[in-house]
Amino acid sequence: MDDVRDQRLAGVPQVRLGVLSERDLDDLHEATLRVLEQTGVWVEDAEALDVYADAGCAVDRDARSVRIPPGVVDAAIASAPAEWVQCGRDPARDVLLGGDRVTFTNFCEGLFMIDARSGARRPATTQDVEDTARLSDRLGMIDSYMVAVTASDAPTATASLHGLRAAFRGTSKHIVAGAANAFESEASIDMAAAIVGGRDRLRERPIIEFGGCPVSPLRLPRELTEVAITAARNGIPFGACSMVMAGASAPVTLAGALVTHNVEVLATLVLVQSVERGSPFRASSSSTGMDLRVGTCPVGSPECAMLNVGVAQLARRYNLPSLVAGL
Repeated sequence: MDDVRDQRLAGVPQVRLGVLSERDLDDLHEATLRVLEQTGVWVEDAEALDVYADAGCAVDRDARSVRIPPGVVDAAIASAPAEWVQCGRDPARDVLLGGDRVTFTNFCEGLFMIDARSGARRPATTQDVEDTARLSDRLGMIDSYMVAVTASDAPTATASLHGLRAAFRGTSKHIVAGAANAFESEASIDMAAAIVGGRDRLRERPIIEFGGCPVSPLRLPRELTEVAITAARNGIPFGACSMVMAGASAPVTLAGALVTHNVEVLATLVLVQSVERGSPFRASSSSTGMDLRVGTCPVGSPECAMLNVGVAQLARRYNLPSLVAGL
């Protein structure tokens, strides 16, 4: 069993892809710092505004604007761990993130399923969550399970909790859970803590993590910051997943879209690290370009791949684990 765990922790040998030079990365970083300090981000929640103010940021509470000095950004980057373990309920399923390791997971929060028996398209259910978790559990190339579909047969206010319960039934791998607010994230933590034997043990071996999406351009909604703050206070990993659309919610150029993306991710990193220094964090992306001719956002486009390779390069520059989609 220990040999299996050691093998999984070793990960897949790195595959380096690059669209940016070191000079490009320096320029993008400097542009990001300028936007964070001079333009800032819009933050909806009062508690998050308090956290930023205590961290030394310039907070305009009437405008809900937060401007973040370069020193605060640098301190947050320095305090975030370069490596951390995605803990499975079964320790043999542990996976180490960071460094040169490459790991794989599924995508998340689909609304519909193609029924395996009838072939009909239908809303996803709680049973579909369990079934996709069980499939992920059996696939050796999948290292963790992101709750793949939304349990539309459950009450909206608790759908994420029904989905997490179904995910626990289906897999003993690490689970990336969906939570939309403080209540859902606290309840999810309670569920995971009940499995491992209490919140203290969950802090030692967090078998779940949370993620959240800024609203581009440069807006951190309450749903994101509530979950991020709850995660940091409880030792649960958090990933900020920017989903900029180049040509729509971000500049159409690769450089402009990456700066917008990077501002949103680093602003969230500052929040998380200001709550709890050393909190596990991932720089995540599902960014792509807008097809201006037909008004869609293709995730199989070359622009999507280029953006997400750029995101991974920026994360590597900051010694942060990253998660990117659409490659």
